[in-house]
Parts: sequence; structure tokens; C-alpha cells
Amino acid sequence: MALNFRRQKPDDPEINLIPFIDVLLVILIFLMLSTTYSKFTELQVSLPVADADASRDRPGEIIVAVSADGRYAVNRKPVDGRSVDILASELAAAAGGSKDMVLIVSADATAAHQSVINVMDAARRAGLAKLTFATQSSNGAAR
Repeated sequence: MALNFRRQKPDDPEINLIPFIDVLLVILIFLMLSTTYSKFTELQVSLPVADADASRDRPGEIIVAVSADGRYAVNRKPVDGRSVDILASELAAAAGGSKDMVLIVSADATAAHQSVINVMDAARRAGLAKLTFATQSSNGAAR
């Protein structure tokens, strides 16, 4: 009986490339999909320019003032309550049945966002479709 005492040559370590290629393909697909959707989130916005010097005389205006604490006034007359229904009835009464009136919202800069949304909702309920917001320039003159 002959014994084989020769050292066997160790097998070279083999790298399995199939899982590595699978991971790379998944990463490649993810990057391809994310770059195509990034075009939809990128918006080119051209902002409008307002001309404050050209004031227009609008006979059919309703001015709604919103105070910092959420109180309303329609054409300088305080509104009792803060609900949308009460505000809608006041706006309908101020419009006098006309749907061509322009509603100007003059809200305090620190007024709650919900207060302004309530004015917009009340205008929709009253049938007033023309709505604009009053702003103030940096030198203090109202627009």
C-alpha cells in the first residue's frame, strides 16, 4: 500500500460574480428610474410682475380684512363670529346678488393661514369667483 503524502495544491479562491452583477444591475436600474423622475420635480417658474403705479378704479369691490387673531371685517364692518357660513352670508349681502364683484383679501402678515382659507371658502360659497390679495410694498405704501 502506497500512501500519498504529497501536498495537495490548495484550490484558488473563486469569486462568485453572479450576485455581484445582480446587485450592480439593481443599483443601475434604481439610478435610471430616479433620474427620469427628477425632471418632473424640477419646475421652471416665471414669476409675474406687478405694476403698483397703475391703480384701477373698480366700483364692484368687496374688501375683507383679516386681523392677526383671525377676526374678519367686510368693507370695514366687523363680522360677528369666525365661521365660514357667517362670513359667506356677509359676503353675499355685500355683493348684493352680483357675481362680478372683486373680492380683495387684506390679511395681516401674522394671520393664520386657515383664516385666509376660510375667506376663500366663504367667497366660493357666496359665488364670488374674482379674488385678489392686497399687499404692501417695502416702503409701507399699500397696493
